[in-house]
Amino acid sequence: MSDRTERSRLVAENTRLRALMAREGRLLFIGAMAILLIAGGIGTFVFFRNLAYGDLVAARQQISQLQTEAEKLTQQVNEQNVQINNLNVDLTRTKAELEAIRPSKDRYAIPPNESRIVADRRLTIGLIGSPANESITLSINGRQQTAVVGQTINVAPDPSINCQVAVQSFDMFSALVTATCAAAKPQ
Repeated sequence: MSDRTERSRLVAENTRLRALMAREGRLLFIGAMAILLIAGGIGTFVFFRNLAYGDLVAARQQISQLQTEAEKLTQQVNEQNVQINNLNVDLTRTKAELEAIRPSKDRYAIPPNESRIVADRRLTIGLIGSPANESITLSINGRQQTAVVGQTINVAPDPSINCQVAVQSFDMFSALVTATCAAAKPQ
């Protein structure tokens, strides 16, 4: 009986060991799964963190590049604004010089002791000397006439044409006059 007893005892121990191993196996399985889940979670976290870090670095580089480009474009815009302002100043000055040389239609600026051929080459108007306080002396087709601001002088260079010279204004440096000619009206 000792062999049987020993077998029974071994079978009982084996059953207990199996039960213990089954419980421990379940615990071991659950522990292994928990470790795998935690390791997987940590691995996933690290992977996506590195992935996001790469995107973050790329975004920062792009932001830096765009800031540099924006600074360059701002500098170009400022340079172009300076050029535009310089061109506007040049244009204004050129217009003023052109207006002094060739005023608007029928309007002429005449400096002292100079003359202009005006009204479709029908009249020669010159300013004799510097203007006085209240009047100026004009030479119209060789005839001297004294005039004041607002005065209109009628001139007939030939019988078929009547011209009018009007004094608009004057100062120490020029006289501003208008000159127009039209066909004479038959009488």
